[in-house]
Amino acid sequence: MRRLIVVGACAAVVLAGSAGVVAWKQVGGDEGRPVGTWHDAPGVARTPVSSTQQEPDPKRQPAATGEAAGVRAAKPASTGAPAAERRTVLPESAAATGRQKVGELLSVNKLLGALKAPRRETFRYPGASYVKLHFSRMMMLPGDYLTVSDPAGKESYRYDAGDLLDPRRADKWAMSITGDTAVLEVHRTAPLGATSLLGDLGVRVDKVARGFSRTEQRNAPAESLHAPGRTGREESVCGNDESADAVCYRSGDPVAYTRSKSIARLLIGGTELCTGWRIGTRNRLLTNNHCFDTSAKAYDTEVWFNYQCARCGGYDVFKPAKVWGDRVLATNRTYDYTLFTVENFAAVQKFGYLTLDTARPAKGQPLYVPQHPAGEPTRIAGAKGERAGNCAVVDNAYDGYTTDSDVSYYCDTEGGSSGSPVISRKTNKVVALHHFGGCPNSGVRADILYGKLKNLL
Repeated sequence: MRRLIVVGACAAVVLAGSAGVVAWKQVGGDEGRPVGTWHDAPGVARTPVSSTQQEPDPKRQPAATGEAAGVRAAKPASTGAPAAERRTVLPESAAATGRQKVGELLSVNKLLGALKAPRRETFRYPGASYVKLHFSRMMMLPGDYLTVSDPAGKESYRYDAGDLLDPRRADKWAMSITGDTAVLEVHRTAPLGATSLLGDLGVRVDKVARGFSRTEQRNAPAESLHAPGRTGREESVCGNDESADAVCYRSGDPVAYTRSKSIARLLIGGTELCTGWRIGTRNRLLTNNHCFDTSAKAYDTEVWFNYQCARCGGYDVFKPAKVWGDRVLATNRTYDYTLFTVENFAAVQKFGYLTLDTARPAKGQPLYVPQHPAGEPTRIAGAKGERAGNCAVVDNAYDGYTTDSDVSYYCDTEGGSSGSPVISRKTNKVVALHHFGGCPNSGVRADILYGKLKNLL
């Protein structure tokens, strides 16, 4: 086993303190137990990265000066959509000014478990939405282990020495703790005694990822994902925001609600967010290439299932099932996809899966998009039931990174929605992999993705 073992469960306790602190509550029902109160996160800005599988497109115009920094070049006109819609847009989670995060990295220098060093340390950041520890050193004796937990020990993860004894240096993230406090403790099963390793023992925390407080998130500058020459706030919410908490669909649109269980909130590198989802019956998940593109990055990505509000319009959320990303099986920048696996797949199998539609959707086809906009608990864009609202296919041959690669729509999305499935109400299959904002927003066509990934699914 590589990393952490869950040794606790959510319980009823209320934490008091500064604005934005997590309020833990227990509620009934068959969805599990809320783990905390979610915090409004700013849009994520993740710059697209190069892929080893990038495919040249002879029809594509030469890259603009800004494209090397992640800015899309102006698209050539084609017959797939009106000229007015043929404008430069940015990836949903990419902004020309850089990366906008949902947390920050703090440098610390805490040594535990060495001679004359403490065995327990509390990391508290008032108002933080989560606390995530990073280890630069992990030297313990066989049988020793670490726990990282909340103060009540109800959310707790464990490291065993068997995995950690050999390397004197480490580069490992702990699983995040929801709330503003994480408690790290070194547990020993026997006295130290005499050993040549005594001088080398110790666990060092060199940095902490602290999730932004609600107040900080509200005061964060708004990033606009818009075409050059235009101004305004986030354009990916097109008109009135018609998205709602997934649980709001539970009775009025049970099919959409059930499909929404298959998506996951991706916490990448401790501070950035995207959305992913299970594709097919095997251990396979799909997100965007511009979210991450290597196994090393997947390895440091937390994959949260069942991060949903407990009631429509409420603030209590269920305890998510957290697993680690594992291997990247395929990635491609031109079609902006990354197919990857997770560790402990059995823990998330119960949340179901989605499949790709191999037929291109017709114009006007009603859609819905389950997602984690700005890292929020699962929301669904698209009116409940059979009504399309503003969430329908505008153009089924829209230009993405290459000609006619995308499906466009006005479904409401935000930063952090990158990697979400765009689902047809007609088939309840995925017709696009969402990646661009700009109104219309767009996603890579599922029929193209199926052709490239079918042998891996």
